[in-house]
Amino acid sequence: MPYALKQIYECIKTCALALQAALQTDDTSYLTTHNASGDTQLGIDVLADTLIEQHLLKLSCVRGVCSEEKSGALYKDCTTESNPLCDNTNDSLKVKLDSNSLSQSLQAPNGGLLVAYDPLDGSSLFDSNLSVGSIFGIYDGCFSAKHIIAAGYVVYGPRLEVVFAHNEVSHSFYNGKEWITKPNLTLKQQGKLNAPGGTQKHFSPIHRALIEGFFAQGYRLRYSGGMVPDLHQILCKGGGIFSYPATSDAPNGKLRKLFEVFPFAFIYQKAGGLAIDGVKNLLELPCLAFHESTPCFLGSKEEIEQVRNTYTTLGADNERESSR
Repeated sequence: MPYALKQIYECIKTCALALQAALQTDDTSYLTTHNASGDTQLGIDVLADTLIEQHLLKLSCVRGVCSEEKSGALYKDCTTESNPLCDNTNDSLKVKLDSNSLSQSLQAPNGGLLVAYDPLDGSSLFDSNLSVGSIFGIYDGCFSAKHIIAAGYVVYGPRLEVVFAHNEVSHSFYNGKEWITKPNLTLKQQGKLNAPGGTQKHFSPIHRALIEGFFAQGYRLRYSGGMVPDLHQILCKGGGIFSYPATSDAPNGKLRKLFEVFPFAFIYQKAGGLAIDGVKNLLELPCLAFHESTPCFLGSKEEIEQVRNTYTTLGADNERESSR
């Protein structure tokens, strides 16, 4: 693994320990503010965002970051005139965060490594004491699928665990004193877990048929409402299917490409699985804005081929019916 990626990996571990400590609170109250996607923020969302941002921007190899909690990116390589956060004389960032400081460009001014992250995915589960997580996508020069070169996530659960993918998918947990390396994560050709996201009453007939088909084959329901723990369980158990489709209330899906979908698609492909939007490979999709979303299906090869066949066949049948 290149040294710069090792630095980011170690930084993620540091953030994980700091955020795990910060999560030991009974303050689960919502704020009056909303993130860039319109979700009402918890106090812990804002704390997690600030903590991760500050740690990442201390790394000289990281030239910019964007967070699921903010509307744009923060880049180091810019003029002081164009970005009040930037001070090129000492390569540091002034602490003055507002919407005017954020860039809407997906392209870094001078290239370099960029990190897109969801600081606390599944934070609505926090008051129920269910597992939550942080997600990281590492991009080279531009926030887009074709530029992602590594990805990782943290699970804050009964154990503190970090998964990081570059050429392979490494897995470690913290035993209270040090990080312990576990065997790399890989997916079998087929699993038995089914994690269907979205509200069922908003499912399309095609998707409903797909999900019911998996259950008819004996797949077991495993869905917590948290993307990180659900996808982590499938990886740890060696296979299955996670889906968040296009629905009548979210026709473009709900999960964001840069912060959630592309990182997990990268991890699943490196683990030997597949990741599609129903037909197309997720890592071949364009991304024109920071908070763009997409339907997504991630899992073992057998399950994803069933998804592709269902959406291709039934979708074509529906098109023929509608044209009559």
